[in-house]
Amino acid sequence: MRNFLPKNLIILAERCQKPLYVVGGSVRDHIANLSAKNNDWDICGPISADELCETAKLCSFTVDAVYKNTGTVKLRDTENIDYEFTSFRSDRYERGTHVPVETFFTEDISLDAKRRDFTCNAVYLDIKNGTLVDPLGGIPDIAAKRIRTVVSAEKVFGEDGLRLMRLARQAAQLGFEPDEDCFYGAKTNAQLIDDISPERIWTELNAILLADKKYGMKNGHYRGLKLLEQIGVLARIMPELTLGKDMAQRKDFHNHDVLEHSLRAAMYAEENVRLAALLHDVGKPFCVLRDGNSHAHPIEGERIALEILTRLKAPKRITEQVCTLTKLHMYDFNGQTSENKLRRFLVANYPVLEELLQIQQADFSACKDELTEAPTVTRMKTLLAKMQKENVPFALKELAISGRDLLRKEISPRHISAILQYLLMHTAVCPTDNVKHRLLRIADGYEKVLKNNE
Repeated sequence: MRNFLPKNLIILAERCQKPLYVVGGSVRDHIANLSAKNNDWDICGPISADELCETAKLCSFTVDAVYKNTGTVKLRDTENIDYEFTSFRSDRYERGTHVPVETFFTEDISLDAKRRDFTCNAVYLDIKNGTLVDPLGGIPDIAAKRIRTVVSAEKVFGEDGLRLMRLARQAAQLGFEPDEDCFYGAKTNAQLIDDISPERIWTELNAILLADKKYGMKNGHYRGLKLLEQIGVLARIMPELTLGKDMAQRKDFHNHDVLEHSLRAAMYAEENVRLAALLHDVGKPFCVLRDGNSHAHPIEGERIALEILTRLKAPKRITEQVCTLTKLHMYDFNGQTSENKLRRFLVANYPVLEELLQIQQADFSACKDELTEAPTVTRMKTLLAKMQKENVPFALKELAISGRDLLRKEISPRHISAILQYLLMHTAVCPTDNVKHRLLRIADGYEKVLKNNE
């Protein structure tokens, strides 16, 4: 039973005077035959922080931090594997406080188990002798792929609203299902997510969006998002999105309401654009309620996506990407844009074109669960290949002239940026004009237009 443990951890356990245990995800995953790279181990025991530190140093571990009030020690072995040790303890919470208001140290493994979240995470492996200790029946729950709270679900979720997100993440990653008490306990405490910092919600949400990648659980990310919706948490962190629940769409284009379509778009999307896929239609409910139609939803969606991601304190780069893709996702949806206009669009949006095609494909697939290539995607890819064969420049640096060439022609510096952009759009349609003398002649003519408009 010890063969999956780091050798330095075994050495540490054998030097300890009292039992040292591995607990949590690494034990759960080993029992469930789930393989994932683990460089972060949770260990515990009826040992004080000071005792653990002394023994760890004798075994050449590096102690990175000690928190004596919670009996926590962060340490690292000679292989740079990280560990977090906690003394056996029992915590007292006040509803919704997220952190314990009082901690009691104990030698009772059952009390330590009951301070955790789910029984599947409360199975202990005695490192020294390689035996499992299961105070709360977590092993049968792992075998049944069941998530059950260590004590009443009302107490577990009432203590810490972040456990609502952890429930969805672990269900999604593991392919486990919450039992009835766990599900309804989460649902009745959904409002406690309001007490959790945006940063921690953001971290868990991202893990849910990538949930299928950890253990290869197909569509795990969709199941995680669906569980967030079912227990009422999604409505609290993204109420603008869940306004689309039960909002019907045209039956000739859609099999699902607006919310389910969005969840399925995320399900079908490549991992790098799943957040954008989730939010691509976030403007629809707003527009339908305001206008009676969804015509303006890409523009309103860009604004609403910005509000959501700002509220969640998402990184600027991700926010900009999601907002841009939301704004552009409907472009040429009916395939009726003229070729010249589409050429200019492809050049203007070339930096995000790969992601845009991914979003349009996910959007198409989510309409009727159709996995063939979207007609819009086919059209754009075909035209893009044609333009690449014609050596169309897709960036200013690919033009046959530069700003310096325009300065030498005594073109006003204040016009140079506008002229270069004009030339880039011109060569998108007329790639054979990407020759220095032709571009200089065109630049002269366009500067006259600019001057006349001043």
